[in-house]
Amino acid sequence: MNDQRSASEPAAAAVAIPEAVAAFDGAAPARRTGAERRAALTPIVLVVAGGLSVQFGSAVAALLMPKAGALGVVTLRLAAAALILLVICRPKLRGHSRADWGTVLAFGVAMGGMNTLFYLALDRIPLGIAVTLEVLGPLALSVFASRRMVNLVWAGLALVGVVLLGGGGFDRLDPVGAAYALGAGAMWAAYIVFSARTGRRFPQADGLALAMVVAAVLSLPLGIIESGAKLTVPSTVALGAAVAVLSSVLPYTLELMALRRLPAPTFAVMMSLEPAIAAGAGFLILDQALSTTDALAIALVIGASVGAVRSRTGSAPRREG
Repeated sequence: MNDQRSASEPAAAAVAIPEAVAAFDGAAPARRTGAERRAALTPIVLVVAGGLSVQFGSAVAALLMPKAGALGVVTLRLAAAALILLVICRPKLRGHSRADWGTVLAFGVAMGGMNTLFYLALDRIPLGIAVTLEVLGPLALSVFASRRMVNLVWAGLALVGVVLLGGGGFDRLDPVGAAYALGAGAMWAAYIVFSARTGRRFPQADGLALAMVVAAVLSLPLGIIESGAKLTVPSTVALGAAVAVLSSVLPYTLELMALRRLPAPTFAVMMSLEPAIAAGAGFLILDQALSTTDALAIALVIGASVGAVRSRTGSAPRREG
């Protein structure tokens, strides 16, 4: 989410909003039956599958960019995802206050900005590096929201990883692409804040569907200006729909299913592994091999994200068994 991606309200909130980190039962049973072990493993498999779907969807989007352009791909993805979510959720338009609509509007703007900036970055720099830079947004939000000094250590570790990615000065990376990825990270942080607020104001995924419509409408002029009639080519539309399913609809479903049975802290830590998944997708589909330095930098950012989440959730109160 990531992305670059429009994660579900609970998913996004679990990553970086302290209030959204749920307390969980620390008393584990001494023995588990085979059925219990399978039940415990299922949500983890769902989260991993969701992450794979998102990042491989981004890789497919990169293949589509020569045909439709970065902004055209954003428009196709958001428009297709909005249509699918409207059909599935059928959100109610009545009964909402002005504040509710303001929140969903801000959510849609953040979602559209996050996707647009990420795909512009993906058009210039490798997928794994783009996601690594983007994930700094939620990491920074988590660090700033926490009052624990240890999170400054994790922020410093992430900074070291970014410096390594840039070769000491971003000489190896396209500076514009890196700036787009960092901007996408800032919008991801805003997305997390407004997704949590939207989730509190709208039932189920209604707010998400409405915000997706806002994002699609905002992206439409940009896509038309850049790509024009290319957006009507059947093969391009089909690939855009595939990107929408892989990067939005399928992971939303898998993550929502997982969050019903998986503690939020565990989910947040697993979300921190997405740069590694993205690097794998970039290598397998786009032939984007990473150097040893790049791999080390990604590992540092992942470690910083995991450390920040664990230090935050470690201070959460435990429920008595």
